[in-house]
Amino acid sequence: MIIDAHTHIFPPAFREQRDELLRRDPTFAELYANPRAALASAEDLIEAMDSAEVDLAVAVGIGWSDPALASRANDYLIEVVARHPRRLAGFCAVDPAWGDAALKEVERCLAAGLTGVGELHPDTQGFQLEDEDSLAGLMTLAQTKGIPVLVHASEPVGHVYRGKGRATPQRVLRLVQGFPQTTIICAHWGGGLPFYALMPEVASALANTYFDSAASPLLYHQRVFSVAAEAVGPDRILFASDFPLVKPERILAQVRDSGLPAAAQAMIAGGNAMRLLGLEQGAAAAAPKPGP
Repeated sequence: MIIDAHTHIFPPAFREQRDELLRRDPTFAELYANPRAALASAEDLIEAMDSAEVDLAVAVGIGWSDPALASRANDYLIEVVARHPRRLAGFCAVDPAWGDAALKEVERCLAAGLTGVGELHPDTQGFQLEDEDSLAGLMTLAQTKGIPVLVHASEPVGHVYRGKGRATPQRVLRLVQGFPQTTIICAHWGGGLPFYALMPEVASALANTYFDSAASPLLYHQRVFSVAAEAVGPDRILFASDFPLVKPERILAQVRDSGLPAAAQAMIAGGNAMRLLGLEQGAAAAAPKPGP
């Protein structure tokens, strides 16, 4: 099974309401101010999945700060996951600053069929990854429910782009250390955090942490797959596209060309996500056709 672990879709009505959303929500404004930034629907995503031979995709939220917009976006994910249970899974979007309201929204979404939390965007949502007090309720709930939390992460060096932010490896590591029993997925290769796993104390802290490849071709050379697999293990890496920003076949081609053994490719392409999402382990976790 091939699983794209990080994609974004929105209610179709959001396309017509784009200007209003830009005014109302700082995360949406940061990520979608450019009119060329696509707002994809579930149908768009499934069409892209079919083209790339992806079996299942995880549609994740953005770091909404506006509770009403978050609820509408979460309702859409609930609806499309129920409509396409074999093709889509969903993570709900909340802002830790909402306190008990955030926990109630997570509970509501889990009861309705969603399977994780995220993507959290600390910069635009206005919290610090180091602030354990503000995150304790959400992270403890995720631990109790056995669900992953997806966190946006950024590189401390390199080119600037919209949404890059300051969720750098040092800060992500502080989050992981503060909540070692919560399963955390670090988006965008954790801003490079896997490379620091060559330090023994960092490697031990990352025991319950995963890294996705969302937007990878826009950030790293394709060798990142083999380098990260050596540093943290192929069992901790999730194939993810960040659709519609990047087409899934583009990143699957990098998995194929990574030079990793077929078994490692299978883990990355879907096996690891199957485990995190609690999918049937009897399903075939086949990798994209391995390269030579």
